[in-house]
Amino acid sequence: MRAIMRVLAIDPGYDRLGIAVVEGDPSRPVLCMSACVQPEKGSREARLAHVSRAISDAINEYAPAALSLETLFFSANVKTAIGVAEARGAILAVAGIAGLPVIECSPQQVKLAVTGHGGSSKAAVALILPHLLSLPKKNRLDDEADAIAIGITALAFGLRKK
Repeated sequence: MRAIMRVLAIDPGYDRLGIAVVEGDPSRPVLCMSACVQPEKGSREARLAHVSRAISDAINEYAPAALSLETLFFSANVKTAIGVAEARGAILAVAGIAGLPVIECSPQQVKLAVTGHGGSSKAAVALILPHLLSLPKKNRLDDEADAIAIGITALAFGLRKK
């Protein structure tokens, strides 16, 4: 019998950070928690500290076996890409301090794991999530839904590595 794996999944961002805790296996994922963390406008240091605290709090509360986050996607907006890269650095530092292994997933891997097609749209990913696991009714920003999808993807990768 395989042990249940619990993953803290992150859709990294500077303005909004999707966060989810998913456990089980990819065929029967269970959502333990999901949220969208939105640091207040202010200094870069304060915003990154908020990101770090949110990740640290989730690790302390849910005791995941691994942390998963989406790889950096470079867009035409360099300022946004730099902010996301800085947030990823803060997240990776917290994972390192906690001694958590990190599973990185590309956007294509997430789409493939959730929809079965790596070229799917973000909307298709969001539409299929309620069919894969029980989602409490609430309004979710894209970042939160993306974190849930990243968690499901990490379960697939984590189980393959064992």
